[in-house]
Amino acid sequence: MKKQPNILVYFTDQQRADTLGCYGQELDVSPVLDELAKDGVLFESAFTCQPVCGPARSCLQTGRYPTETGCYVNGIGLDYDEITIAKEMSKTGYETAYVGKWHLASDFTKKIHYETTYMPLERLGGYRDYVVSCDTNELTSHGYDGYLYDCVNNEKLDFIGYRVDCVTDFAVHYLQNKTSDKPFLLFVSHLEPHHQNDHDRFEGPDRSKERFNDYKVPLDLVDAKYGGDWKENYPDYLGACRSIDDNLGKLIRTLKEKDLYDDTIIIFASDHGCHFRTEDGEYKRNYFDGCLRIPMVISGGAFKGGIRSDKIVSLINIPTTILELAGVEVPEEMHYPSLQDALENKEWKDAVFFQISESFVGRGVRTKRWKYCVDAPHLQEVGEISHEWSLESFYEMVSKSSINSDRYVERALHDLENDPYEKHNLVNDPAYAEVRSKLAKMMVDFMIEAGEEVPEIYPINRVLTNIV
Repeated sequence: MKKQPNILVYFTDQQRADTLGCYGQELDVSPVLDELAKDGVLFESAFTCQPVCGPARSCLQTGRYPTETGCYVNGIGLDYDEITIAKEMSKTGYETAYVGKWHLASDFTKKIHYETTYMPLERLGGYRDYVVSCDTNELTSHGYDGYLYDCVNNEKLDFIGYRVDCVTDFAVHYLQNKTSDKPFLLFVSHLEPHHQNDHDRFEGPDRSKERFNDYKVPLDLVDAKYGGDWKENYPDYLGACRSIDDNLGKLIRTLKEKDLYDDTIIIFASDHGCHFRTEDGEYKRNYFDGCLRIPMVISGGAFKGGIRSDKIVSLINIPTTILELAGVEVPEEMHYPSLQDALENKEWKDAVFFQISESFVGRGVRTKRWKYCVDAPHLQEVGEISHEWSLESFYEMVSKSSINSDRYVERALHDLENDPYEKHNLVNDPAYAEVRSKLAKMMVDFMIEAGEEVPEIYPINRVLTNIV
């Protein structure tokens, strides 16, 4: 019987793909991942399915969209009985380990709060053998210093040092002290390079501003509507990304020292990107590629050979991929195809579907050439996300959001072939009516697959109200 591989998921938060050398970054930010990409497979056009932390994580653990899990905004936890990758892999003998940010235990709709406290294992999606985590790391730590919880033994673990280093050390501790011969699923979830909410800035390691000051500005951020805050933050953002890469190297060295590396498949991805408040005064909750596009590199198993795949893929494809790599039967609830199918050129929808919440209730599709997005303006009572970090005010705001709508208005159409930085919205141009119609049909098909009803879609100049 073929040995089941170990699987290491190395997951970052709010990281743009263009921070990495293998995606075109010219500064020395990601030497470790760049080498990994040379051995494995890099997906050039990978996207999130929801540009918000908690909802994206619910997709990654379950292989289902937020409309299917109910986790459509931050602060709504996974149901106890939700089918997850960790639960399915445990059934077949895998050890399951989780380190870092979870963001799926607290549930403000049920007045369940674990934001800064110990989380019981039943709130952790099936991870049970080694869990050092916190629901919202930005509330229990800063760039330097903080704490997590050993959720198996209900023990608070303080740490001193840069957060990425310290979080990784817990994962290293798991690997160094592993005694069983069981294969493992190890999920390492960093908060970086996400901004530190209560400080309202990005926090890279010391001297990041000097080390990464000579950067090239991503062109989608130039001449943006709101200006943004990238000028004061980008060097620290890149510094955090370099620390993430350094710590990936630390894990790889540990795997090699423990003679585990050759039997381990490594998956690198992020939950969403970041557009630095350049479009709506907010970091991520929007349809632009700066928010949606993510890095995705897999090395090991079927993913080898230094391939650069141009298939359009999504975070939603990773759960099925993990189970197939592990030789675990995929439950019918996880009905989105695996990335192996993309590699093998099986029938593949070269388009991705995304849902948006909190900033507005939106849906959209992204193909190689087109980006199409609709929203529900009659449900947009939440307004702009506040820059002042208050958990109570945040939950009060998102409680006014809606999981979906039966009516949408066209919001955006971009020709990415001729407008790669999405500066020219064609949604009101009659010359593109047929394009919009085709994309709308494609989007609705995706919506149905994600458990949504067929909505009415209106042109951009239509005013909707709550009164039918």
